[in-house]
Amino acid sequence: MAEPIRLQKFFTDCGVLSRRAAEAEILAGKVRINGRVAQLGDRVDPETDRVEYLGKPLRPRRSTPYLYLMLNKPRGYVSTAKDEKGRKNVTDLTRNAGSRVYPVGRLDMDSDGLLLLTDDGAFANHLTHPRHEIPKIYHVTLAKTPTREQLAALAAPMELDGYALQPVGVRVLSPTELEMTLYEGRNRQIRRMCEAVDLKITRLQRVAIGELSLGDLPLGKWRLLTPDEVAYLFPQKNNENK
Repeated sequence: MAEPIRLQKFFTDCGVLSRRAAEAEILAGKVRINGRVAQLGDRVDPETDRVEYLGKPLRPRRSTPYLYLMLNKPRGYVSTAKDEKGRKNVTDLTRNAGSRVYPVGRLDMDSDGLLLLTDDGAFANHLTHPRHEIPKIYHVTLAKTPTREQLAALAAPMELDGYALQPVGVRVLSPTELEMTLYEGRNRQIRRMCEAVDLKITRLQRVAIGELSLGDLPLGKWRLLTPDEVAYLFPQKNNENK
C-alpha cells in the first residue's frame, strides 16, 4: 500500500482539477471514495482506493505503465502484502518484475497455482469486488475416491457459517481428482466444503480464472498478462483508454 495522500492532491496527480477546484467539488458531494460520498479532509491510497468524480473513476498519471502478472504460486508461500510471522511471501517471487506488485485476492499457503499480482489498485478492486463474476477453476486431489453421495453434496446448495454459498461446479477428472468451479471466494471455501462431506484434500491447485489458464507456466515463475487478458479481466480499463 502507498502512503495515503489528501484527496485534493489526488485530483492534481490525476491532472483533473486544481486543489481549490477539487475542494469545491468535494464540498458539493460530487466525489466518492470506494462508493461513499467523500468529505473534505479525506485521504486516499492511490494504489487501492477507488475515487470517482461525477460517476467516473480517476486514475493518477504515471510515467511508467501498470504491471499485471500471472504467477504459478508454489505451496508454502502466503499471498498477503505483509506477513507478521515472517513466512515466505509471493512478493519474494516477483522482486525482479520492475515494480512492487501486490496479490489480487488470496490463495492459501497450502494451495498452489494461478495468482494474479499488480500495482494497479483499480484493477485489484475490480477483481475482488463481490459483484465480480469471473469463475475460478481448481483441480482438487483427494485422499480417497468420493462416493456419489459426497459428490452430490458438493454440488448441492451448501452453507458455511450460516452463509448460503453460490452453486459450485463439480466435475470428476479421475477417481481421486475433481475440477471445482467457484463464482465467489469465501475463506478456504473448497477445503471447508470437502471437510463438511468428510473428504481430505491432498492437493489444491487453481488452474484458471475464467479464460485465463495457468498453461505451462513453471512453478514459482511469473509472466506478464497480455493486453487482451487485461482487457478481459478489466473491461473498464479498456474503455478508459478509448
